[in-house]
Amino acid sequence: MAHQAGGQRPAPRPVPDTCETQSYLQDYGALLEYLACPSLVVDRQWNVVMANSAFETLFRGVRPHPTAMPGDNFLRFVLFHPDAGDILGEHEAGWCLPMLAQLRSALESCGHDQELQAVRRDIAQDPIMEAAYRQGLPHWIRAVGEAATRLDGAVRLLHHPDPRRGRTECRIVEDSPRPLRELGYRHLTMVPRDPRRPAAAVRRPRRARGAASHLAVVPAPEN
Repeated sequence: MAHQAGGQRPAPRPVPDTCETQSYLQDYGALLEYLACPSLVVDRQWNVVMANSAFETLFRGVRPHPTAMPGDNFLRFVLFHPDAGDILGEHEAGWCLPMLAQLRSALESCGHDQELQAVRRDIAQDPIMEAAYRQGLPHWIRAVGEAATRLDGAVRLLHHPDPRRGRTECRIVEDSPRPLRELGYRHLTMVPRDPRRPAAAVRRPRRARGAASHLAVVPAPEN
């Protein structure tokens, strides 16, 4: 479901204006590096404030993209980068639709936000993405329930570039201490599950890179 999108790169993120806050973030970045799991901190617009080496390793094979690199804006990566489905397993139901739900919720509370509105405009310019947002998302939420739109605790499938890990499930854990919350930041970690536990079965075949198709959650148009 990922597609090339127009728009501009996210604006540079403002630097916290107190030395204490900057020092805290620097130390928090050092903490992230101690984690063996892919871990990142994002702001309200899903701009990546910091990420650890494990996160960079997970996405190291991603091709350049003008607006949707995983280390720049994770929301845009999930929705718009053509390589996203190569790493994020069950890309449509497991990642795109939950992230569209995150966007919808953010727009409901911060509808004036220019970066979020820019993402919404890029979605509107793509018929498949627009169908996902307007038709697929409500249909999916009715089918699986609102709880599936939450990220914290969700189990997702990854295709890790390291062949020793390969196809594996991870649990997304959100752990945002008060100083991060006060800045509007969220800390998310993708914790791999026990490799002896079988991963969830793939519910649909993955489309070939660049293939054009309709969304599985939206009925195909009749010829």
